[in-house]
Amino acid sequence: MPTNFWRGTLRRLRQLASGQLGLALAGLATGLVSFDSSILTLALPAIGQEFHAGVPTLATVGALLAAGSLLGLPLAVSADRFGRRRVLVAGVAGFSLANLLSAAAPGLSWLAASRLLAVALETAVAGTAAAYAVEQAPARGRGTALSFLAVAGGAGAGLSVVLYPFLAPNWRLLYALGAAGLLALPLLLRRLPESRAWRRLEAASGGLRVLLEPPWRRRVALFALAAALGEAFFGPANLLLALFGQRELHLGTTVISLVFVAAGLGSLPGFAAGSWLAAKGYRRLPAVGLAFAAALTAGLSFAGRPGLYLAGDLLWTLLAGANVAIAGAWLGELFPTRARATADTTAAVAAAAGSAAGLLLVGLLEPQLGLGRSLLLMMAGGAGGALLLLLLPGTSGGRLPE
Repeated sequence: MPTNFWRGTLRRLRQLASGQLGLALAGLATGLVSFDSSILTLALPAIGQEFHAGVPTLATVGALLAAGSLLGLPLAVSADRFGRRRVLVAGVAGFSLANLLSAAAPGLSWLAASRLLAVALETAVAGTAAAYAVEQAPARGRGTALSFLAVAGGAGAGLSVVLYPFLAPNWRLLYALGAAGLLALPLLLRRLPESRAWRRLEAASGGLRVLLEPPWRRRVALFALAAALGEAFFGPANLLLALFGQRELHLGTTVISLVFVAAGLGSLPGFAAGSWLAAKGYRRLPAVGLAFAAALTAGLSFAGRPGLYLAGDLLWTLLAGANVAIAGAWLGELFPTRARATADTTAAVAAAAGSAAGLLLVGLLEPQLGLGRSLLLMMAGGAGGALLLLLLPGTSGGRLPE
């Protein structure tokens, strides 16, 4: 890539870092969410073995947890009414406590219930943090801010990937470490400012009510439907990736962790490229193209060969990483500040519903088709969800609608 590209990216990062403690703390919250949410993917084989659960049972549990995102919507609505800061602090405290409950789970039902609570809170924190980043960053830096959140999330997930081979199969210790969010609460309470865009509003109307008004209702409906279709594939693909590698390809825990680490590191150029394109004003068409390509390459991971497993994961994360800044800036600019956190979380809830449906369908198909073919069949959802986004209008990085 040209030298000016990297210089421009570094300059935007320095601009964001200057006086942007709020973004750093939002990144911390995002990293904690990712550390927590990645544990189940890594530990699913060990959890299934300890509780004597097969693929259909584990898929059903995954579907239940995905549906738990519905519980995060009321908290996200409150972020549009009472501010981003309160939701971020309360959410981090809540899912950190849920991690302690997960670590102490005596059975699969207990674990599912504690994870249900954690997923609801994590959904609200993730949606609120994305809205916070869009509102706190300057117009040309929105993509870079969202890439920063993605890198922070990748760092959290990467930490769990690095730690798990040393702890496996003791997944309980990872959940205990996930309670570290409690240690961050004093810093969040004292130093996390409210977002700039939200502070400009004298009073925020109810987010859901605003989204039912034109033109927002059509936009949020398309956004939510696209998210649901996409996650019908990506939800099962993410959750069952390690399980597929271990059971179908007979890869060891260390090898799978190395694949995850390589994919995480390989996504960094994607984040940089996406930030650069977003700063140049690229939005709608690149976002759709990258999402479509990510769905196709993710399917390679389940084609049944170790080489394709690695190649698919590397390409998938690279393309998805590039799309974080572009799609995140575009979709953030499509909705008003009064309802941005609600819109993000509504899409997350729809995505969770799609993920739940996808997991249930994979659980039904797996005994007849096998895990790999079942997931390849679901790839059509990911591709269809990407193409549906073409029906949304474009933006170019201007002033955020209030």
